[in-house]
Amino acid sequence: MTPTRPVGDNAAARGRGATRRGFLFGGAAAGVGVAAGVALAGTPALAADPKPDSTGVNGSRTVAFHGTHQAGIETPVASYVTYLALDLHREVDADGLRRLMKLWSDDAARLTAGTPALADTEPHLAEDPAGLTVTFGFGPGALDRAATSKRPSWLRPLPAYDIDKLEERWSGGDLIVVVSADDQVPMAHATRMILKDGRGFASLRWRQDGFRRAYGSQPGGTTMRNLFDQVDGTANPRLGTPDFDTVVWATGDDWMAGGTSLVLRRIEIAIETWDEVDTVGRENAIGRTVTTGAPLTGTAETDEPDFEAIGPHGFPVISDVSHVRRAHHHFTGARIFRRGYNYDLGPTPGADDSVVSNTGLLFASYQADVDAQYVPIQEALAKADLMNVWTTPIGSAVFAIPPGCAEGEYVGQGLLG
Repeated sequence: MTPTRPVGDNAAARGRGATRRGFLFGGAAAGVGVAAGVALAGTPALAADPKPDSTGVNGSRTVAFHGTHQAGIETPVASYVTYLALDLHREVDADGLRRLMKLWSDDAARLTAGTPALADTEPHLAEDPAGLTVTFGFGPGALDRAATSKRPSWLRPLPAYDIDKLEERWSGGDLIVVVSADDQVPMAHATRMILKDGRGFASLRWRQDGFRRAYGSQPGGTTMRNLFDQVDGTANPRLGTPDFDTVVWATGDDWMAGGTSLVLRRIEIAIETWDEVDTVGRENAIGRTVTTGAPLTGTAETDEPDFEAIGPHGFPVISDVSHVRRAHHHFTGARIFRRGYNYDLGPTPGADDSVVSNTGLLFASYQADVDAQYVPIQEALAKADLMNVWTTPIGSAVFAIPPGCAEGEYVGQGLLG
């Protein structure tokens, strides 16, 4: 800290005596100083500098932006996420989209490394990135601007489902930017930089924020619980395995090789009526125990469900309409990788006092092919999942996530270069 000199010293340093303004403010400051001295007599002085603490410090952790795949997918899930969907301005063509992706890629590479972006007006907020990742993707509209015939066949809105009550304010978009970290300060700064540098090319369509447990609250690798109090994501393929590669990464020789697809569904949950369901009812609806997340036919969370098991009354132990059975690859033949987050907006002031929640799930699904992997699961759930009683999809969007890029390159270069 820089010591504060008395006002009189400042005046003397300017070569003149105290002015009327200096006298008035100097006297006031002196009075405060005296009073403070009396009040703080015998109180230990505050430390001038914070003491280093290596226990649990996560701020300096960085995740490399450059690589074969974009970060933020095969990366341990961070505590917080912000999804930004943008629509390109009418005049932006393929060249404009190329310039935007160059600019954004440079911003993201710097910010994720804990250094300011170019012309960063708040550079200190870039310090301590806390595992910051920034992931970019293209919606159908961006592919129109790219004027390419190499469009993935699955890059379009999902089919309509009877359970959907989709709202425009949470759906669609030409571009997606996913910002995540274990600290909301570098996230907020990165989000602002991305929007500032992109405003000449695109306008924000919607923003969705989500959260999980804060860093250090639970051991790494613990499956998250959603706001239903249910474990969420047990059947995910493990990061860094050949199984993960098969489920998530696109193959081939076009611009999507090494990339993936993102389906983002905003799912509102009726937590008020869920409160009325007892533990047995909840477990039968999910097909897993509340306490451990184990299937009703097992004892550990990772046990494979036994869908053939019959209970003492002649009915399947895991119901035919339970969430686990309807979503399981045993039933659908398809698999995905989920990175789910909770959202909680709180009650609407002045609304019905009996409704104290506005909560839900940001269901983010990554897979190599939406039509082959995600759609069969969603169709099965839409037809007969008992959890549809308490869940309502209110937002939906599909994006192509290009592969990563090397230093000196930019995301989407295989498409736009």
